[in-house]
Amino acid sequence: MTLKELINESYYYDKDGMLFLGDCVEWMKKFPNECVDLVITSPPYDKIRDYKKDKWQIDLPAVGQQISRVLKNGGICVMVIQDQTKDGRKSGTSFKTIVNWIDNTELDLWETCIYARSGTPGAWWDKRFRVDHEYMPIFIKGKRPQYFNKEHMKELTKPEYGLTKKGLGNRKTDGTTVYDTNKVYELPKEKYQGTIIHYKNSSRETPKSSVIGKIKLQHPATFPDKIASDFIQCFTKENMIVLEPMVGSGTVVVESNKLNRKYIGIDTNEEYLKNICIKRLKSDQVVTK
Repeated sequence: MTLKELINESYYYDKDGMLFLGDCVEWMKKFPNECVDLVITSPPYDKIRDYKKDKWQIDLPAVGQQISRVLKNGGICVMVIQDQTKDGRKSGTSFKTIVNWIDNTELDLWETCIYARSGTPGAWWDKRFRVDHEYMPIFIKGKRPQYFNKEHMKELTKPEYGLTKKGLGNRKTDGTTVYDTNKVYELPKEKYQGTIIHYKNSSRETPKSSVIGKIKLQHPATFPDKIASDFIQCFTKENMIVLEPMVGSGTVVVESNKLNRKYIGIDTNEEYLKNICIKRLKSDQVVTK
C-alpha cells in the first residue's frame, strides 16, 4: 500500500501527518519499502514503566526489521534506550538490540551518543553508581546520511573560551605523536556537538505546572522535546517524513510538526494517542501554525 492509501485506515490525520492505533510492527508491514527519511523512538524496554491497560510486549528484533525496510537509502534511526537493573545486574537490552539490528537488518551503527541527564539517587544510591545517562544509538541504512547538519547543536566552550593553546599534538597510527609548535589555537566561543549531549529531563524542560507539561507528563515515560528537535533538524529537511513507531506522549510527531516535517506515529494505547499526543499536536498547531 502507498502512504496515501493508508490515510483511510489512520486513527488521526491532518495535512502534515497521520497517527495509527495498533501494533507498530503490523502497521509498518503495510508501509511501502523505503518511504521514511528518519525514525526517532524510545521503546518501552524491560518493563521499567507501568503502561496500565497496555499489555503489548515489544519485539525489538521485529521492530528493527521493519524500520530497516521502510527507511530510505541514507535514512537514519535514532533510538533512546537504557537497561533495567534487577538484582544488581543490568539487563543488557540496549547492547543486545544494537547487535541484533546490525546482524539481522540492513542497518549499520553510524554512531552512539550519550544522553547525559541528572540522575536521582534511588534505592541503591550508596551501593552503585548513579545512572546519569541513556544510550542513543544512531543507525544508518546505506553508505551515508541523505542529509546531515548539526549547526544548531553547537555548545558553549565556557569556561575555556578565549584560552590559547600552542603545540597541540596528534597521535599517528603507529603510536607516535606529532606536535604542531608553529600554531597558536584560540578556543572558540562555541564548538560542534560531540557524542555526549546534555539535556534537561522532561520534568525540568516541560514542568507539570505548564499547560503542555500537564498534558505531556500524563505519560509515564517521556524524553525531552529537544532530543527530538535536535535530531529532526540534524537529519532531515522540511517536508521529509519522520516516523515514531512507539509514539507515547507524542514528542517526536509534535516536534516534527513544529519543524514542518511530515509525521507518522503509531501506538497501541488509544488513551495516549487521544488524550496526550493529539491534544499536544492541536495545542502546538494553534501556537506555531
